[in-house]
Amino acid sequence: MFRKLYTYLFIVVTAVGFAQQPVQTSVDSAKIKIGSQFHLTLKVMGTKETRVAFPDVKNIGQLEVLESFPIDTIKKDANYEFIKKYGLTQFDSGRYVIPRIPVLIGNKQFLSDSAVVEVNPVVVDTLKQKMYDIKNVMAPEDNSSSFWWYLLALVIIAALGILGYWLYKRYKNKPKEEEIVYASPIEKATSLLQNLEKKSLLEQGDVKSYYSEMTDITRTYIEETVHIPAMESTTDELLEAMRRASMKKKMGIRQETMQTFEKILKNADLVKFAKSKPLDFEISEDRKNIESIIKTIDKALPKQEDDEESLEYARLQEELRLKKIKKRNQLIGLAVGIALLGGLTTYFLDKYNIFGESTQEMYEKDWISSEYGNPGVFISTPEVLKREDAAKQVPKDAMALIKEMQFFQFGGYFDEYFIAVSTTKFKTEIPQDQSANVLDKSLEGCLKFIESRGAQDIIVKTEDFSTNEGLSGRKAYGTLNMLDPIKRQSEKLYYEIIVFAQEGGLQQIILAHKEGDEFGNKITQRILESIELRKAATP
Repeated sequence: MFRKLYTYLFIVVTAVGFAQQPVQTSVDSAKIKIGSQFHLTLKVMGTKETRVAFPDVKNIGQLEVLESFPIDTIKKDANYEFIKKYGLTQFDSGRYVIPRIPVLIGNKQFLSDSAVVEVNPVVVDTLKQKMYDIKNVMAPEDNSSSFWWYLLALVIIAALGILGYWLYKRYKNKPKEEEIVYASPIEKATSLLQNLEKKSLLEQGDVKSYYSEMTDITRTYIEETVHIPAMESTTDELLEAMRRASMKKKMGIRQETMQTFEKILKNADLVKFAKSKPLDFEISEDRKNIESIIKTIDKALPKQEDDEESLEYARLQEELRLKKIKKRNQLIGLAVGIALLGGLTTYFLDKYNIFGESTQEMYEKDWISSEYGNPGVFISTPEVLKREDAAKQVPKDAMALIKEMQFFQFGGYFDEYFIAVSTTKFKTEIPQDQSANVLDKSLEGCLKFIESRGAQDIIVKTEDFSTNEGLSGRKAYGTLNMLDPIKRQSEKLYYEIIVFAQEGGLQQIILAHKEGDEFGNKITQRILESIELRKAATP
């Protein structure tokens, strides 16, 4: 009798404990092959006010995190379900335990349940495996002509150095543009808040950058008007300094205003340090309140107005904005041209591919499909493209606009075919109305630099280009003559340059082969049909 009662109580207590578990854990597969990916899912139930922070790690126990998916929020009746997925794998066979993972819910930490996954090896039948003879010893490669390649490399490096020095002197001697001068701190703060909305950070899912810029604008305004070290202070230090300054200067800021300001600053701290993600209406409310707080502080401070000076400032601001757009387009074309020129230089100097495959062999072999750069370019090629460092060749003026640049290429000086993929991500987004102009400037800059490096008789045709998915770009194609410095003969090449603008950056593809090569044309057509563009991952 007591045994039955004990068993019953054990079942009831276990069921209740399981029902109250705040973090639900599940895996989509308990057994996988070596290197296969499976998903670990964590679920938390709460309300719209609930703050949930999942860990961002590279390894969970002995398992490697291949992908950390964004948090998915699902509304269920009056509650919300927060779902976090991790893509995991392991490259050694065995039985692995997924440890309990800490999850921050509100101000408390909870642990998920553990789980077990078996990683099985790939069984190979050695009895049925076909055996092959040992290959003969291969003769070493003849490098007797390496001296001439080094000499040619030095000449080209010297030419690039002269070009870089000329560009440096050209831009150094240019008069510097005047910086934007705001009529007052309040005008500066409100203008920067309006510019923050135009960046569309929330539409891109970059909540962290949005809150960081919004609070930095507010702290800068307080530092310039109230004269306290707002930028270097923590949230608590800033609030205490504001209260003391308000009493000392008799600003008359109400307690409700300070409480609202404190809430916004703490929300920003959660977003920046705990990777919290407020709901849309909360973000909108914080944005309206922060502007209201700035205006409240401004009303409590003495200020002077000068209508004539304000009108002059507005005119100067519009004039500087137009100059900035013009200079940015020129620098973008310059940067892209130099990046693609770097690819061509590498193409002409790669001595390890002097006697490469013929275009027929390339076309008939098994191709490789892969994604390159950020924003990604998915493309199929005969060989894997090799990463090259192109950013070092870009002028400092152009680098000031660039957030990230990546360059990949395949082909050598005497190779039958050349492929290059370049991706450039800018610190600010390209305006929609300037997209077509930027693409044309990029193509123009690339062609000018190719011409400056010895290309002659360049025939250029341009047209719109669309991928199979309907994404539009611009294409330049035609023929050019390039002088072979070894044979001292001119060789005619056919080229195609494709440029896309999306996600605040540029994606470029350059293809080249000998004029009249039938299989070269087939390779080009097959590559163009395989192009797919990836959008930047939402954080």
